[in-house]
Amino acid sequence: MTTCLAFWNIGGWEWLLLAALGLLIFGKRLPEVGRSLGKGIVEFKKGLSGLEDDLTNATNGTASNGKIPPAQDPSSATNQTQETTSSQSQPPQT
Repeated sequence: MTTCLAFWNIGGWEWLLLAALGLLIFGKRLPEVGRSLGKGIVEFKKGLSGLEDDLTNATNGTASNGKIPPAQDPSSATNQTQETTSSQSQPPQT
């Protein structure tokens, strides 16, 4: 068990060796790789913030465009509820 944990214990010299290998492998493409990695992180953050905004809007009852949807007339909502409950409570006539 301790040998497995010692395997993942990366020290300073190991990081330096990994950085040197990365520099040799990527070489001139390193700025391009960094740019694409940065763009990927930015897109991921935009997606998360958009998801958070949608979730916040859904819990607050606002529409996705940021406007509050118009409220229904309370009397019409009560009438619709009474009509559906009265039609459901009557047995079918034969």
